[in-house]
Amino acid sequence: MDSEIRLAAGATVALAIATAALVAMPYIEVRDIQPAPGLKPYTAAQLRGREVYIANGCVYCHTQQPRDRNLGPDSARGWGRASVPADYVYDKPHLLGSMRTGPDLFNIGVRQPSQDWHLGHLYQPRAYVADSIMPAFPYLFVVKDAAEADEHVVAIPGGWRPPVGKVVVATPQALDLVKYLQALDHSYPVLPPEAPPPKP
Repeated sequence: MDSEIRLAAGATVALAIATAALVAMPYIEVRDIQPAPGLKPYTAAQLRGREVYIANGCVYCHTQQPRDRNLGPDSARGWGRASVPADYVYDKPHLLGSMRTGPDLFNIGVRQPSQDWHLGHLYQPRAYVADSIMPAFPYLFVVKDAAEADEHVVAIPGGWRPPVGKVVVATPQALDLVKYLQALDHSYPVLPPEAPPPKP
């Protein structure tokens, strides 16, 4: 009986220490984080695009968290500065990702600001990056005989064009997804946490 009480007490103490270290302390550390200067809230279209991003599983292959230059070559890859907690104030849920099957998208809005590039790349990635393993998302587009006045026609390069006499038109979901990707612009400078605020 005595050993059972010790085992239960030891398990309780271990659980309390783990909860304090992995839940309570991180929460206390980041609960009052303010948005980084220069970070803007998402628009309605960008939020809809974020839902399309989640629904299509983009987070399974792309991260949104460049590492510090001392921890990896992310800066040398052109992915921008290391992320800080203030960069994610408007992200709920956070889409940090854990796999880098594809490049980090934290700053894709800076690296690739073109709407037409993104739309064409979503329709057929290999038309833009020959050895890409990213899946195509043709269901976010409609191939039709002619576009209506308010529709966005996507120009597809090379041998990936639709049959002669047809056009590729982006759906509202594709346009919203691209607006979200273009909003991933974290090129604004951030102060290190220990730095004093700038003087007016």
